[in-house]
Amino acid sequence: MTTNVDVLVVGLGPAGSAAAWAAARAGLSVLAIDRKQRIGEPVQCAEFVPRPLSTYTAEPGVLVQHIQGMNSVLPSGDLERSPFQGLMVDRAEFDRSLARRAEAAGARVSTRTRLAWLDGTTARLQVGKRTNSVDWRVLVAADGPHSQVARLLGLPALETVQTRQYTVPLTQACTETDIWLSDLYPGGYGWLFPRGDRANLGLGADRRLTAELRTPLDRLHAHLVACGRVGAECFFRTGGAIPVSGLRERVVAGPVLFAGDAAGLTHPISGAGIAAAVQSGEMAGDAAAAYLGGRASALADYESELREQYGPSLERALSRRAWLAQFWRKRAANDDAVQRRGWIAFKEYFE
Repeated sequence: MTTNVDVLVVGLGPAGSAAAWAAARAGLSVLAIDRKQRIGEPVQCAEFVPRPLSTYTAEPGVLVQHIQGMNSVLPSGDLERSPFQGLMVDRAEFDRSLARRAEAAGARVSTRTRLAWLDGTTARLQVGKRTNSVDWRVLVAADGPHSQVARLLGLPALETVQTRQYTVPLTQACTETDIWLSDLYPGGYGWLFPRGDRANLGLGADRRLTAELRTPLDRLHAHLVACGRVGAECFFRTGGAIPVSGLRERVVAGPVLFAGDAAGLTHPISGAGIAAAVQSGEMAGDAAAAYLGGRASALADYESELREQYGPSLERALSRRAWLAQFWRKRAANDDAVQRRGWIAFKEYFE
């Protein structure tokens, strides 16, 4: 059996659901698929979103708490506070709320559905043991840093760092996030993000520079337990990959648009990517509607707009990341001056 749709969206994270919503509200027929059994699970991020995304956190159960600032801890132990405001969300509920919004606009959502093959503008989908074919006119690839769409199109893989995270008890109320900059986490950093009476404690690192992530994270956890900041219990363990190579060389490949992590929009220094995912998803859905409505330049315009909006900050981050790379696993990596230049909270980063 073959189904015909205007737009096929692969991936139902923030980018995919935003794209499905934008395309559906424009009156297009939309099928959005995700290989997971339940949208948003398992959660593989620190669950922080910037304040401008507050309009997407209105559904009950999405917003957990407000964040008023960020503490950046340098190798010497010196700490710098920044008024870095935002929101902690229940990421699974956040993702599901966006998917429900897409469904309400008319998109058809299918979970436990895997993209198996692409042949021109026909996709083969694996749903359990059953295979379906879908003919599409525009495809939005929002399937993360290890994009199956990119692989099937023969596009290069994105460079990634690995993360590991524990959800632990928080011993006292907190409205600030903590960041640890150190050669203990080469190519990344450690973090503590409060979420009510719990906190997400994690780290990211370049696996080429560190054998495994469990040992340094366990040490950070033990240190914070000894300081009385968190409890010893661990409620959840998770981890995942974060793209750090910037925008793909091609964000548009024929009638295929990449969005979110699949496009490489995640910030190569901070790892932030949810806001860019939502915005790029909506841009992709709008571009699909404009293209199918007769504006031939709409897909090329999407690429241009994406690069104009995100290119400068991503290029700066890539430059800083490349500069930091020369110091990892050397004594200089634990110099405060080096870390100040490589982290977004310090003025040196922007000089």
